[in-house]
Amino acid sequence: MRIATITNWAYGATVCLTIAAGVAMVMASNADSAEHGAIVQRDLFDQLTAEVETDLSELTDQARLFAVSGDPSHAIAYTRLRTDLGSIEQRMAKLRDNGASEEELRSLQQALRQGATLEDEQQAAIAAMRKGDDAVARKIVFGPEYERELERTHFLLGRFRYMLDERSDDAVEEAATASQRLRTISEAMVAFTAVLFLFVLGFILKRRILKPVVTLSDVVNRLADQDYEVEPPAISQVDEIGDMAQAVRIFRENGLERQRLQKERDADWAVRDLLARMTQRLQGCESVDDLYRVVQLFAPKIAPDLAGRLFILDERHARMACAAQWLTPHGSNLAFSPDDCWALRRGQIHSPGHNLTDVPCRHVALEAVQATMCVPLTAQGETIGLLVLENLSAAGEPAPSTTTYIELMSETVGLALANLNLREALRDKALHDPLTGLRNRHELDSTLRRLVIAADETDAPLACLMMDIDRFKNLNDRYGHDVGDLALRAVAGAFAGVVRDDAMVFRYGGEEFLMLMPDFDEKRALERTALIRERIAELDLLHEGQPIGPITVSMGLAVYPRHGTAQTLIAAADAALLRAKETGRDRVVVGTARHVPHGDNAPGA
Repeated sequence: MRIATITNWAYGATVCLTIAAGVAMVMASNADSAEHGAIVQRDLFDQLTAEVETDLSELTDQARLFAVSGDPSHAIAYTRLRTDLGSIEQRMAKLRDNGASEEELRSLQQALRQGATLEDEQQAAIAAMRKGDDAVARKIVFGPEYERELERTHFLLGRFRYMLDERSDDAVEEAATASQRLRTISEAMVAFTAVLFLFVLGFILKRRILKPVVTLSDVVNRLADQDYEVEPPAISQVDEIGDMAQAVRIFRENGLERQRLQKERDADWAVRDLLARMTQRLQGCESVDDLYRVVQLFAPKIAPDLAGRLFILDERHARMACAAQWLTPHGSNLAFSPDDCWALRRGQIHSPGHNLTDVPCRHVALEAVQATMCVPLTAQGETIGLLVLENLSAAGEPAPSTTTYIELMSETVGLALANLNLREALRDKALHDPLTGLRNRHELDSTLRRLVIAADETDAPLACLMMDIDRFKNLNDRYGHDVGDLALRAVAGAFAGVVRDDAMVFRYGGEEFLMLMPDFDEKRALERTALIRERIAELDLLHEGQPIGPITVSMGLAVYPRHGTAQTLIAAADAALLRAKETGRDRVVVGTARHVPHGDNAPGA
């Protein structure tokens, strides 16, 4: 067979093989594109499903907040939010247009109809609240039936998301399998072509075909091992080899894009998981100290390149005070006036930016202005705190996703802080007398039990002082209750002037007060009573510009365990107070030592 014939046949065979390999590579690229499309569609469906869950949660939150607080702004927000939500048919159409199957749509429709049932209950609660029947409203939105329906709604949405993920995973796996099969075919064809070039057309087409094919083969193998860092050769030939090189570049670009999307998705889910865990921990906080610890733990994980400080508004001194910090920030003052921060003035995130495109805050050092971001913490339209974040990275401004996470974190922290402040205010109101500001009897029993246990453990005394304003009824009858209230506040203030961290004062009832003094024996307690009487004697109360006369108090002192047990200590002090009033008032009487039966060695028995 003539050499020309062999060459022509070899060339023809080579062309056919090259075209086939290019087609296989293009098909592999298309399979990768299909895989990428499946991933994008899954992300879109996840976003749409998350929007539905968010809508349901926001409707529930606004209904519950209105049932708890009675603030009409929550009812207005609920109505506005419900109006903005599309109908079930609109949401179904949006998903249908993006490729959702009928089975998946039926599953979502169940969840949406369950959500509609929840909306009916929410509207019923709002209607009950507007009628003044707050108990019925809370029973509806906080009742077990509502919680079961809410859980079922989330379950149905989760089932819908599972169906979407299962279909998407199948599509991705199918595309990946096809891509791998086509890559294998392409590699085999390229290898056969290389061999043909070497033994048949090596001398003729060595430079034009064999060398680029070998190079592409190496690239394809590395890509087959998912080594997308390999650089495809720069082949400008307008033929099948050029098409193959273009297909390899497309394949690599798709692989890199797929890796990037997967990394972004994994990172986004990781951060969202951190935000969810942070929210759960914040909901379980019992004090602001617990909140500070939670923020210090999760904030550097959510935004690793951002050091920060958490500032709390001190309304008494009109100052922002640093309550917590992480990753050693240094660019902001530890305390400053709210007027020094533009974020607090504007009620939104403020950042001058890397190029100083905005006005810097006065509380930020000049060298840290470009890297600082101020994020206000608000709840129900009121500013309660501030996050000051410093970018530790040299890459410039934070990514948009990081800013989104920071906004979500600030909303979560602000709401949790507001809830703790509200809880603390309610607790303080329940445990303190509104007239005098002293602790009331609701807190007395638990405090006394705690102090008696501590006294037993350390074998230390516990003094109990009962005090009564002398002739208080005559004061009320002569001058009126306003003057009586004035006298009560003045006496309470005198107590506050002598009581430190070593004692606690309670308003026992009417004009009676009770003081508990841990580690005070009889001698030390009497010294404290002398100081109290001195401070009360210094009171100079006026009625219509005229003095109302001196204020005196009678006191009864009992010391645990000498004068009484844990159950009878207050009674012993009260009996001593009665003797003080019977013997002339304006004096201190010490209780009578109790009789301890034989064999009773334990204090407080």
